[in-house]
Amino acid sequence: MRTRLTAILISFLLTGAAFGQDEPLRLERIFSSPDLAGPTLRQAELSPSGDRVTFLKGSEDDRNLLDLWEYHVADDTMRVLVAADEVMSEETELSAAEQARRERERIADLRGIVDYRWSADGRFLLFPIGGNIFLLDMEAEERTVRQLTESEAFDTDPQIAPDGRHVAFVRDRDLWLVATEGGEARPLTDSATDTIANGVAEFIAQEEMGRSTGFWWSPTGQHVAFLQIDESPVEVTRRYEVQADTIEMVEQRYPYAGTDNVTYRLGVIDIESGTTTWMDLGDETDIYIPRVKWLPNGEQLSFQRQSRDQQSLELVVANIDSGDSRAILTENSDTWINLHDDLYFLSEMPAFIWSSERDGFRHLYLYDYEGEVIRRLTDGPWQVDEMVGVDEEMGMVYFNGSEVSTTEKHLYRQSLITRSPEVVNRISRRSGWHEVGMDKAARIYVDTFSSSRQPPQLSLHSVDGERLAWLVENRLDEEHPYSPYRDGHRPTEFGSIVAPEGHELHYRLIRPADFDPEKKYPVFVHVYGGPTHRMVTDNWSRRMLIDQYMARRGYVVFSLDNRGVERQGKAFQEPAYLKLGQVEMRDQMVGVDWLRAQDFVDPDRIGIFGWSYGGYMSLMALAQYPGEFAAGVSVAPVTNWTLYDTHYTERYMGRPQDQPDVYKQGNVLTYADAMTDPLLLVHGMADDNVLFTHSTKLMNDLQNRAYPFELMTYPGEKHAIAGDGPRLHAYRTITDFLDRHLLEGESEKGGETMQ
Repeated sequence: MRTRLTAILISFLLTGAAFGQDEPLRLERIFSSPDLAGPTLRQAELSPSGDRVTFLKGSEDDRNLLDLWEYHVADDTMRVLVAADEVMSEETELSAAEQARRERERIADLRGIVDYRWSADGRFLLFPIGGNIFLLDMEAEERTVRQLTESEAFDTDPQIAPDGRHVAFVRDRDLWLVATEGGEARPLTDSATDTIANGVAEFIAQEEMGRSTGFWWSPTGQHVAFLQIDESPVEVTRRYEVQADTIEMVEQRYPYAGTDNVTYRLGVIDIESGTTTWMDLGDETDIYIPRVKWLPNGEQLSFQRQSRDQQSLELVVANIDSGDSRAILTENSDTWINLHDDLYFLSEMPAFIWSSERDGFRHLYLYDYEGEVIRRLTDGPWQVDEMVGVDEEMGMVYFNGSEVSTTEKHLYRQSLITRSPEVVNRISRRSGWHEVGMDKAARIYVDTFSSSRQPPQLSLHSVDGERLAWLVENRLDEEHPYSPYRDGHRPTEFGSIVAPEGHELHYRLIRPADFDPEKKYPVFVHVYGGPTHRMVTDNWSRRMLIDQYMARRGYVVFSLDNRGVERQGKAFQEPAYLKLGQVEMRDQMVGVDWLRAQDFVDPDRIGIFGWSYGGYMSLMALAQYPGEFAAGVSVAPVTNWTLYDTHYTERYMGRPQDQPDVYKQGNVLTYADAMTDPLLLVHGMADDNVLFTHSTKLMNDLQNRAYPFELMTYPGEKHAIAGDGPRLHAYRTITDFLDRHLLEGESEKGGETMQ
């Protein structure tokens, strides 16, 4: 193994006034208000005209209760538009469907206004709260909130028509319509049953495909396209959700790997006549419909048709009058095709922009309607993350990408008539992570920036990168919530290791507080490892604060991105195909071997922790490499891939009936007999994503072998174990366990001594 000595030390430079003595960073503080990240703004969006920015923001007393705010560009003022407690008469119990949707969106701990939409003309702001739909008229002399619906049912997913005249929404699994001027709501569909739903995104669309809706307004506002899903083929899973004082039997249609999925119909409703025209989806019914998008003329509708094995993805265009359809582009792969949202139909010419990994890295291409490449727009050994805007008048496309580094994310632009796709114009300059949202005309953008040394900042920019205004400067001065802990903030080192096979593995490392190079320290290996998600990124997050906390306790903190993760190209991702739990672990052990070679690491005190796929990796580490880790923590892990869902699992492993050996090799229980090291297993007892059954099967296996392990379960909690209280308890439990096995001496217990 060769190590490339190119680690970059990110220094934490102090600026401004001197700070007082550093305070101990406690878990209680990480999970309390105000947020240590400072003012946290969610869903920041430019209005259609670009004259204001709206966002959701919690209060200092309760960061999870969100209000709707605006920043007015012209006069540089910020104010509350709608306070959640002014429109909520009381805390409303969420419907089961809404609870599940929020779990899929990873916002289960949020309350108040958790979503909103602008109308296309910028006149209205639309938002749901408490199962009802509300509208704010931004042009009225007195901006008052009007309630559009009031029903015993729980109305969800409201979307306003582009012409601003109507709002469509989902009620009791059917599509409904209400006028923005008020009046009675009326159904657009009436065929919903226990197994039929209209305009609703199915479980795996929300959880795995990144699609949270099941209907789409036409550009003219005259039609609504919608997916009708039939869940009857999906197996009913009867599972128990253990609450604090009850046990509920829940019937969930959960599509286990290898079993049947939902079936689709794609319809277009004329909202005036009420007639529905069904689009031709093709002869094969065992497919996925991950994306639907209207063409600019409002007369054609596109949808993406993905094969069950996810090795084929077609872009299909349908005529909404006849329903006739034809595929205009097809992507094929010997492994799998990653989904994306990079599709833009130009309004001035019959062409569209599409991203593809056809050459090994995701890049942008300009196609004609026959599926022929007109022009390649970007090129190079790096990835386009997402397209964020198109200025057709100026002939520019804007996108986020990894051209600088896989650890950073930046904004770029490219000409639609470029002859040099390998040369792109980087707009953002500060090293770190930039999440960008543009106005419709692509003339102005909001930038949410953070790094391992800077909490999130929100700023407004012109398209050449000039900062026009701070919305949230979030300076780390003496008034900042993190200021008492800033002096003790440990710098993050980014570097890479060259594995024996020759591929490069990126890592991040945090040295412990009061680091002494002559001492040997325990290691906290924080792992995820699953496809699509990177750990080694230069941004600020709650995860980073946990790592800072562990470094202050005396741990070296280490994370490594193994093969299979995104942003390093298909050649780096594809080795995981049919080998989940194999190549990832080999790469992680390259990192562990590198750690053991460091003079400051105690090779006998290396522990591993992970959540979800990371929990699976922790178990595989203990099971495949017994004796290599002093302790392991696994939270909400997959243990047997036949118990996980179709779309995610089959993408990487095929179907279990076709690939039994692959599933056996990826099963934790295949190796569990070899486990000898201390294990803490943690799981929410109402998890509807990675079902609690994964852990109970492992518990049963370990108990039958009389293998001692520690267990912490959470009544009523889902996959995320949401809520500051349960999360705090979970991390206290995890820290106590690791301290007992990795730190010298006994750990201190209790809120006042766990520092």
